[in-house]
Amino acid sequence: MLKDAGIQVVLSGVRMPCMNSIMERWVQICRRELLDRTLIWNQRHLLRALREFETFYNEHRPHQGLANARPLHSLPAPIEDPDRIAHLDIRRRARHGGTLHEYQHAA
Repeated sequence: MLKDAGIQVVLSGVRMPCMNSIMERWVQICRRELLDRTLIWNQRHLLRALREFETFYNEHRPHQGLANARPLHSLPAPIEDPDRIAHLDIRRRARHGGTLHEYQHAA
């Protein structure tokens, strides 16, 4: 089916981080930040949790390799006004039953 779609499959070795480092890292982060803290009831619950974590990972979680930016959003402009820095109003929103947290400046 993949060949018919024009997609070439490249096989990588199992448990070989040098061959598939991006996915190995994602699985490690997903396990540490989500699955080790969540009791999964069934396949439907697992798929929902993974979808929510994927959204969190790409839209809200800062990535060190991207200068603490989020993959689907650019970095906001730095706050240089001392009065504004002293009075930051940060709001926290719990996701996935409090396992994941998003932080945003209040409007």
